[in-house]
Amino acid sequence: MIPTEVEWVGVDWGTSNLRAWGLGKCGEVSFSHVSDQGMSKLTPDAYPGVVGALLSRYLASTASRIDVLICGMAGAKQGWMEAPYLDAPADLETLVDGAVVPTMPDARILARILPGICQRASSQEDVMRGEETQLLGLATLWPGFRGVVCMPGTHSKWVQLTGRRVEHFTTAMTGELFEVLRTHSVLRHSFAGPIQGPHRDDGFQTGLTSGIEAPQKLSALLFKVRAGSLLSGRTPDWCAGFLSGLLIGAEIGALREWIAHSEIAIVGDAALAELYARGFTIVGGEARIVDGVEATLAGLKAARLQR
Repeated sequence: MIPTEVEWVGVDWGTSNLRAWGLGKCGEVSFSHVSDQGMSKLTPDAYPGVVGALLSRYLASTASRIDVLICGMAGAKQGWMEAPYLDAPADLETLVDGAVVPTMPDARILARILPGICQRASSQEDVMRGEETQLLGLATLWPGFRGVVCMPGTHSKWVQLTGRRVEHFTTAMTGELFEVLRTHSVLRHSFAGPIQGPHRDDGFQTGLTSGIEAPQKLSALLFKVRAGSLLSGRTPDWCAGFLSGLLIGAEIGALREWIAHSEIAIVGDAALAELYARGFTIVGGEARIVDGVEATLAGLKAARLQR
């Protein structure tokens, strides 16, 4: 039977993973669920079955309709059902108004997929999905925030946020570049060994400083990973740290004009956020960190109250 305290379910559907929470009337979490059934593993017709299986242990045969509010890649063109983008500048107070409702075989399940946000102006084209819900969560957790939100990850987002209004944003493919260069470029030969070790932090700090000081020299600086390994005995952990620091530093250095005299928030995994915070300190910025999962859950709760 469905526990009485579960009134609705919030879902964050990523490319690789799915995260869900059962929530009560006051937002209390009754259950949480994480799986590897992300968008990249599913065809559009598979999504209803995943949702149905998720709820089967909670949804009794006589239960009334239950609301499932979804953010993330389920709304992408290649996901379950495309949820058209809201155009930036975008008011997050109306996020749920852009939700789409896919058909569910079980009529007791009302699924809604939240939209992403886009920029369409020539040379400013950009998109986000999932981050808009985290931004709504940040605005809920930190009322009145006005400043820059850095959201590090595979595709880092930098967002100018005023209260609950997304003014504009940009994307940096920093995380993906790290993986591509580490595994598919000539630099991979410098990582033939453990990449977590006592020298990684020193390599990171060296790369971070270099990237911030000269982001325009990124392509020239990258080969120092290989040269350092060959000529100076740099260990795989130092090389991995240097590459990570160099890419993060170049990202921050290239966008440092965004943070002049602005409040800075970092939303994401705590360990990665701390690395970015070190970079912001170098350029004279002080950042506050909010956990990405906490921001997503707060955003889903805030979006549902808009109904």
